[in-house]
Amino acid sequence: MSDQPKNQSGENRRSKSRTDSPVEAPSSVQAVPSASEYTGDDERQYTLANRRRFLKQAGVAAGLAAGAAWTSLAPPSWPLSIRDPDGERGKPKKDILRLPETGFAVDASATAPVLGVARGNDVDAMVRAAIDNIGGIGRFIRRGDVVVIKPNVAFERVAVLGATSNPEVLQALIRVVLSAGADEVRVADNPIESPEACFARSGIRKAALDAGARLFLPTSGSFETLHVPGATWIENWPFFWRPFRGANKVIGIAPVKDHNLCRASMTTKNWYGLLGGRRNQFHQDIHGIISDLALMLRPTFVLLDGSRVLFRSGPTGGSLADVRPGQTIVASTDTLAVDSFGWDDLLGRKGEELPAYFAKAEKRGLGTTDWRSVSIKETQVG
Repeated sequence: MSDQPKNQSGENRRSKSRTDSPVEAPSSVQAVPSASEYTGDDERQYTLANRRRFLKQAGVAAGLAAGAAWTSLAPPSWPLSIRDPDGERGKPKKDILRLPETGFAVDASATAPVLGVARGNDVDAMVRAAIDNIGGIGRFIRRGDVVVIKPNVAFERVAVLGATSNPEVLQALIRVVLSAGADEVRVADNPIESPEACFARSGIRKAALDAGARLFLPTSGSFETLHVPGATWIENWPFFWRPFRGANKVIGIAPVKDHNLCRASMTTKNWYGLLGGRRNQFHQDIHGIISDLALMLRPTFVLLDGSRVLFRSGPTGGSLADVRPGQTIVASTDTLAVDSFGWDDLLGRKGEELPAYFAKAEKRGLGTTDWRSVSIKETQVG
C-alpha cells in the first residue's frame, strides 16, 4: 500500500514531463494549415492553392498520356516513335562504314603529268611506261602497302571479246606493284554473272594467282553498308568491303567499252563492280549512279586498258567483229580525264558529246572532262 502513491507520483511526474516540454519542429519543416484554420481571404487562398495543385497534377497526367500516345501511334520515321510495324527497328544495327575522306589518292605532284599514255604491242612494256609517265610506281606504292586492284570481270567472256579487263595487263600491273614493295595485292570484283565462272573464263583468276596476288570473290558475308556523303543513290549502300579491310591503296583497271545505256564504260563506271544489293535498279539513272561512283571511290591511280577496244555491242559483246586492236595503255590520277581521252582517242568518238555522267561528276569537283587541258606524256614502246 505504501508503494502505490510513489508509483502514481512517479508516473504523474513522467507524464507531466512529456506534456510540459514539447519538442520543437525543425525550422525547415513548415506545418501545412488545415482548412479550419483559414478564415476570409485565407480560405480563398487555400481554395486557389488546391485548385492549382489539382491542375498541375492533371497537366502532368495529361502530358504523360499524350507522350505515351505519341510514341506508340506516331509513324516510325517520326521523332521518339516506338512503332515497329515490320520488325526492322528491333533488329541489331550494323555499323556503317566509310572510306577515307580523301580516298586512296597520294599527294598531288606539281611536275608529274596527269595522263601517261603508252602505245605498242608489248603489254608489260606499255604498263610500265604508262605508269612511269605519271611519276613512276614509287610515287604511288611504298613498302608494306596493301593494294586492292579492281579489274572489270563483269561477264563470263573470254578476254579477246573485250568485255573484261585483259588478264595480261592485270598480270603486268600486279608485278609492277609487287616490285615496289607492296606487302599484299588483292584482286576483287563483284561480277554481274557467276563470279566463279567470270573469273575463270576471263582468265583473270589464273593471271592474278600466277602473278602472286590474292583473289577475293564475293560471298554473302563480304558486304557492309558504306556511307557515301553527298551521294544521290548510294549514300548508304552495300559495298564489297572484305578486300578493303586493311588496304591503303586502290588501283582500277578497266577496258574501253561501248555501253548500250551510258554509251561508254571505262574507269569511272568500273567501280560499279564494288556495289552489292539490288544494283540493277540504278539503270533508271545510269548517269547519276556513275557520278556517285566517282564520289564513292577516289583511287590511287587507274589504268585504262586500251589493248583492245569493244567499240560496239557493249557492254557484253560476244563477237570478234565488235572488237578492234587498241594497242594503248593509259595511266592517270584523274578518272574523268582518262575516260574523256578514251572516248575521243580509243572509242573514236571525238566530236560527239560526252555521256551525261561526265558533266555530273565534273560539277562535283571530281575531275576534268577536258583531257587536253591537263599535262600529258606519251611514249611509244615495242
